[in-house]
Amino acid sequence: MNMSKQTAPSPTQTGVRPLDHITVVSLEHAIAAPFCTRQLADLGARVIKVERPVVGDFARAYDQRARGESSHFVWVNRSKESLALDLKDPHDLAVLKKLIGQADVVVQNLAPGATARMGLDAATLRAENPRLIVCDISGYGNDGPYRDKKAYDLLIQSEAGFLSITGTREQPSKSGNSIADIAAGMYAYTNILSALIQRDKTGKGSHIDVSMLEALGEWMGFPMYYAMDNASPPPRNAAAHATIYPYGPFAAGDGGTVMLGLQNEREWVQFCQHVLQQPALATDARFDSNAQRNAHRQDLEKIILQTFASLTTAQVIDRLDIAQIANARMNTMADLWNHPQLQARERWTSVDSPAGDLPALLPPGKQSAFDYRMGAIPKVGEHTDAILKELGVFRGVF
Repeated sequence: MNMSKQTAPSPTQTGVRPLDHITVVSLEHAIAAPFCTRQLADLGARVIKVERPVVGDFARAYDQRARGESSHFVWVNRSKESLALDLKDPHDLAVLKKLIGQADVVVQNLAPGATARMGLDAATLRAENPRLIVCDISGYGNDGPYRDKKAYDLLIQSEAGFLSITGTREQPSKSGNSIADIAAGMYAYTNILSALIQRDKTGKGSHIDVSMLEALGEWMGFPMYYAMDNASPPPRNAAAHATIYPYGPFAAGDGGTVMLGLQNEREWVQFCQHVLQQPALATDARFDSNAQRNAHRQDLEKIILQTFASLTTAQVIDRLDIAQIANARMNTMADLWNHPQLQARERWTSVDSPAGDLPALLPPGKQSAFDYRMGAIPKVGEHTDAILKELGVFRGVF
């Protein structure tokens, strides 16, 4: 990444963020809950992350790719305070309960039943504080026959049918990122925002039960309906579209790959004339409708690849742009770090961390009324003493 092009957020218009008045206590690890609470922190919420003493969230040890820090942890844990507590210790558990008594939101993605065993389940907490919003994130939800099953991202991708439609004809493939965790974190985040709005109307909090299976199941809506009433599912076609053609990756003569997609017959005519420069193909009986192009995709693929073989990636994209055909480069992670559009829109800033300043993308959505909070990534237990002092508690003594 070209660090010289980093920019800090512009000054706020009001100095007030939407969730500046909200305190969130999170018993979280891995991705789903931390991704949810990081977004709450982006909007100004005070997020207190409860971690195990010394080792902390086990995602801290996933790798050391972010200049010695874990790539996963850096991504989802900025702008938080780390409170190290041993929840098997009665004193530390009492500290947590006191802290929760002053909170607006509790988020947790511990093992099924763990919070109930500690007296931290939603029913108990909300009986003591009816305004409290409690969000449980789990693999399968708080009831049903799968409630107690262990659930990791790849397992949910499998259970939700995602693997069955992703990959090549020969081999299913998982998503390259934690898509089930991300889906669950997003629905937890939006449900909490909705609950805060509802609380302003009713004065009462709520209990939110988010499952990874249901979150990713929602994202599987198109293939589910496509395969309704035992119809055949969308075939796996690697990076190509299952039913529209041409729509997918094509190699250029310089070794690059261009992703392109046609949506209608007008674009097919333009593609033949300006990109392939073979206008007669537009009325070829093999290709004169999407159904025909899909049925004869091998024949059409040969024609496209023969044309592109004599062109560079840039030349292919130029032709596609002239024809107004949707296209994209197949970028690498290095390309994304240096993407000219992100640079031009000043989407980069930096955050502090135990490894020093690290580049960070601003959250999606430019805001005219406030700046996103882009605070430091904490060390394990970095804020323990300060939080205990706020509570009037000292180590080992109430």
